[in-house]
Parts: sequence; C-alpha cells; structure tokens
Amino acid sequence: MRLILGSGSPRRRELLARIGVVPDAIQPPDIDETPMAGEDPRRYAQRLSVEKARAVAADADTLILSADTVVAAGRRILGKPADAAEAAEFLMLLGGRRHRVITGVALRRGDRIWQRDVVTAVKLKRLSDTELSAYLRSGEWQGKAGGYAIQGIGSAFVPWISGSYTNVVGLPLTETAALLTGAGYPVPYEGEAA
Repeated sequence: MRLILGSGSPRRRELLARIGVVPDAIQPPDIDETPMAGEDPRRYAQRLSVEKARAVAADADTLILSADTVVAAGRRILGKPADAAEAAEFLMLLGGRRHRVITGVALRRGDRIWQRDVVTAVKLKRLSDTELSAYLRSGEWQGKAGGYAIQGIGSAFVPWISGSYTNVVGLPLTETAALLTGAGYPVPYEGEAA
C-alpha cells in the first residue's frame, strides 16, 4: 500500500521515521489556509487537515496523510508568524500563560477519510528582553505555529506540558499510528532513534 505525506514539514517526516514509516512520496498541498469568520481553533485544524488530504491527487488505493497544527491563545489562532515582529507579538502573548496546541490529522484513501485531532496544553515562560531578542535572532521561529519550536531552543522556554509532546512538534504519533493501522497500513515501529 502506497503512502503519500501531504505535508512539506520536515518535522512530520522525522516523526514518522521514528516509528519506521517512510512515505512513498511527499506532496504538500496548496490550499487557502485562511480561517473562516468565527472559526474556533480546533475546528480550523480539523478542517484544514481534511482539506489538505482531499487536495492531494492519488489513485483509490493510495493513502494520503495530512495534518495541520495550530497554536491557540483562547479562541485566537496563532499560525506561522509572517516576520520577526509578529513572532515577538506571539511570544509575548503566550509568555507566562497556558495555551493549546491543536493538530488535526487526516488520512484518506479514495473517498474515505479518517480524522483525529489532538490537543496539548503548554505553558511558555515569560521571556526576558534578552531571551526574546536571542530567540528572534536564532530564526527558529520561522515556519512554526505560535512562533516557537518545542523541539529546539524553544524547549528552554517551556516549563510545563500536559499531553502529547509529538503533537506540539507537529504530528501526534500515537493517534497517527492508530489511524494508519486502522486503514491497513503496517506500522513497523522500527525507526530512527531520536
């Protein structure tokens, strides 16, 4: 059975490799990721994961795996910051409080779609001016929902997490493996060590 990863995220490829899953192809879909008026963060992540899976062209026997991760400060959706100023705004907003990281995961074969979403609570410490400036200079915030990467330098700013760590990185492995197995895709669990 062929598997296409409908995502260009290197973190998602790395996470899949940890459980021995290597996609046959990578086809990042090109969809409009603008939130709908009044759309809450969880529904947004669910909708985008399904839209991404549907946007990848494949034959009826091929599995398409896609995901969308968002950071939610209350009902506000924090996507990938456009620039360093927006990253600083996100980090100051999140500092000293808990927020949610939500990933919608969708798996499609033909017209059938399996979908899960996972929510992890995270607390980011309040960053000093020195920490914020250094983090912005690092560039690690680029392309990261909420403007930080828990798997990198950003881990030094996270004193508390409740839920799936791999969800915060970008793909909840427990739920993703269950979706793949449920669809008949063999997950070998013989991957690369972290």
